[in-house]
Amino acid sequence: MTGIAERTSALTGEQQQSMRDMLVADRDSTEALVTQLVADLDSFTGARADSATDDEHDPEGPTLAFERSQSAAILGQTREHLEQIEQAIVRLDDGDFGSCATCGKTIPFARLEARPYSTQCVACASKARR
Repeated sequence: MTGIAERTSALTGEQQQSMRDMLVADRDSTEALVTQLVADLDSFTGARADSATDDEHDPEGPTLAFERSQSAAILGQTREHLEQIEQAIVRLDDGDFGSCATCGKTIPFARLEARPYSTQCVACASKARR
């Protein structure tokens, strides 16, 4: 089996550490955001628990329903982002970080700095969007 240093030769040790630091910081802030969004959703539910009216007949019902829906959607997206970060950290640990999952070429460091959880080089990501 090839060692991690050989498999991640596209990135220097300094670049790998920079990516790890960036990913860990992003993971920490994203976990905090998930916690806050869950608390927000719980507060929407709690606010409605004391009310005997339904959303249809409550003047604030549609607004609360919209806010609850928006928070739930943002929570889903945030959890997905957290999963992408976790997968990037695993790739970094496994020595696969920085290689395009589609073509196998090196993902430019500038792209990784902008999107450290990228799994594709720009060319392959562009093709996938078409």
